[in-house]
Amino acid sequence: MQRKVKPEIAADNGITEGVIWKQLLSFFFPILLGTFFQQLYNTADAIIVGKFVGKESLAAVGGATGTILNLLVGFFVGLSSGASVIISQYFGARKNKEVSDSVHTAAALAIAAGLLMTVLSIAFLPSLLKLMGTPEEIMAPATTYIRIFSLGMLPSLIYNIGSGILRAIGDSRRPLFFLICSCMTNILLDIILVVGLEMGVAGAALATILSQLLSAVLVVVTLMRSPMSYQLFPKKIRFHGDLLRRVVQIGLPAGLQSVMYSISNVIIQSGVNSFGTDTMAAWTAYGKIDGLFWMTINAFGIAITTFSGQNFGAGKYDRMRQSIRTCLKMAFVTTIVLSGVLLLGGGFLLNMFTDDANVVSIGLGIVRLLVPTYFTYVCIEVLSGAVRGTGDTLVPTLMTLTGICLMRVLWLFFVVPHNRTLPMVLVSYPLTWTLTSVLFIAYYLSNSWFKRALKRKEDRENEMVEE
Repeated sequence: MQRKVKPEIAADNGITEGVIWKQLLSFFFPILLGTFFQQLYNTADAIIVGKFVGKESLAAVGGATGTILNLLVGFFVGLSSGASVIISQYFGARKNKEVSDSVHTAAALAIAAGLLMTVLSIAFLPSLLKLMGTPEEIMAPATTYIRIFSLGMLPSLIYNIGSGILRAIGDSRRPLFFLICSCMTNILLDIILVVGLEMGVAGAALATILSQLLSAVLVVVTLMRSPMSYQLFPKKIRFHGDLLRRVVQIGLPAGLQSVMYSISNVIIQSGVNSFGTDTMAAWTAYGKIDGLFWMTINAFGIAITTFSGQNFGAGKYDRMRQSIRTCLKMAFVTTIVLSGVLLLGGGFLLNMFTDDANVVSIGLGIVRLLVPTYFTYVCIEVLSGAVRGTGDTLVPTLMTLTGICLMRVLWLFFVVPHNRTLPMVLVSYPLTWTLTSVLFIAYYLSNSWFKRALKRKEDRENEMVEE
């Protein structure tokens, strides 16, 4: 027997009501803790492999491998963000049927994309490692890791879209619980498989995909048991044509943006690879430290996307704009404090991953170069999340592709050859962040994004009235 779906009489999660900074914090912190555990989830492999197997294996589970996997997963997560935006708008507007149809369309997209990505990953990713100039001594363990990891693509995407649905309706706590369970499972399995059974990178990859499976099961069961309009019914999972079209219109630019980000990072990774195994290991270790910033700023991005989407759907435009200003202030303060902490504790954190003095020395140089520039990225994340919540994604994507991806590639191909050093490669990050931040500030202040979003909303409402 199917549960009766309760009609929501209001989006009563606080996003469209109450004191904004308090509601932002109450929504932000579960997301932040969730991304922290996701970072810990990924970092556990690096710490245990780096300490108990060696720096070659540390480079194998990070570096080029991580960059490639992020490219594929990032594309789908960007694409599925279209579903999250649509669900948040319909939920804010209390349109229950549209919420339900969007949920089942998103589930169908997760299954189809997950199966496709699994096949493509197993078939082509090992060859891509070679094209990136991965050192010979790392190829064998990196290939093993990436092939096993690929088997976890489907549950990973199911979890990501499921947690995206929950956050879209204002629930950031249950995705946190799922990640904590998955993270603890991953660490336990890492200890058993890598340390106890000495399975090396294969054990680390196996621990990861089993943990991803657990998180996918938890989020699916939660959605199936929900008595609300976002309840998931397996028999209803299918594509709804109009909604799928809107998901693609909103999500495809975000997906392509993620791919271009990853491609530019692949090119940078290739440059890093040319400096040898020690630099690759240092870059991998720094990447885990760097993740502390990204998990924080991404949490602000997710929070403001949901706030913007629900308030826009509810017609509370002044509240939406006030939420954006508040989120910007909070993000800047948090970034400055976190940058100071990472600069002071960089050496300690790097020693968690490796005892190799040269690797730690290289890693410290990277920390001191990039961490002080984190603040230049804040406007990109918050403002792009805000306008994405209204359904506007094309122009922000074009600005990001030009300001970050294209300019970064041009820097690497035309500037770096004249001074081929690691700092010259890495300085492309703050330069492109600064340029793109200026573009986003100008675009936000122009107000053209809001006028287009409002017109689209009015056109849809008129179409519904005519039907």
